[in-house]
Amino acid sequence: MPYTNELCGLCRKLCCEYKTEEPLKKHTTFKIGGSCKILININSSDTLVEILKFLKKQNIRFFVLGKGSNILADDNGFDGVILKISKDFSHIEKTGETEIFCTSGTSLSELCIYAMENSLSGLEFAYGIPGTVGGALFMNAGAYGGELKDVVTSAHYLNEKCEICSAESAEMSLSYRHSIFSENPDWVITDVTFFLNKGDREQIREKMNELMHKRKDKQPLDFPSAGSTFKRPEGSYASLLIEQCGLKGLNVGGAEVSTKHSGFVINKGGATFEDVIELTDKVKKCVYEKTGYSLELEPIILK
Repeated sequence: MPYTNELCGLCRKLCCEYKTEEPLKKHTTFKIGGSCKILININSSDTLVEILKFLKKQNIRFFVLGKGSNILADDNGFDGVILKISKDFSHIEKTGETEIFCTSGTSLSELCIYAMENSLSGLEFAYGIPGTVGGALFMNAGAYGGELKDVVTSAHYLNEKCEICSAESAEMSLSYRHSIFSENPDWVITDVTFFLNKGDREQIREKMNELMHKRKDKQPLDFPSAGSTFKRPEGSYASLLIEQCGLKGLNVGGAEVSTKHSGFVINKGGATFEDVIELTDKVKKCVYEKTGYSLELEPIILK
């Protein structure tokens, strides 16, 4: 691509790692996906601003990726630049008695452990969710009765003009698997502040371990997946509907509806993007015909 050399030079100037023609299957928990033109590991807000300005000036497609835990990437690849905001842009600090600030590349599990070590409660539900803080806020991640909207107070982000903006939680339109950031994919979250409660460290640890054991007992963590494959339909649960329709174990190629948890489509080995799409289409069709419920995919399609 004509911009490759110039962009690589900018990355070197900003001291951030990059890879050309990088397979996305290496960066998604589904272990599926072709190559992108360039993958850049963002290492600071300043780096992010400089690179975004370049991409927008050149009208180059880009996509922001964290740990790739809620992504289904096309085997044909992504004709653009992946901005990976993960461990190179990870920082946590306690900024008040019950307040924690962290950059968006911070691992959600790392944040939960930090909160526990500081005897702060409220994030136990998030322990084990395999994503970054930025990605979790983008989709208002939740589990076991908790959601990020319960503990987030504010965030900074870059808008479509690469200006640094701030938003309070009430301004983020946080609802089930939705936020103002998912409405505006050109915005990029840079940091998030959490307000928690004082608690007993050992009780917090016990709750985190209890929920992790539940995950291991009920979820097919031994196989690559993107987590819950379908959003929860109003009035029911995707896994319940899928099980009622007798679809556990249904497979297309290397993709399978997990026999352990029917809400997960897993990569049993060598699953392709098309395998997953064909399988999920079959599930949606069958569930609708038998129950009247319309299921919607939860992972973001990257193509």
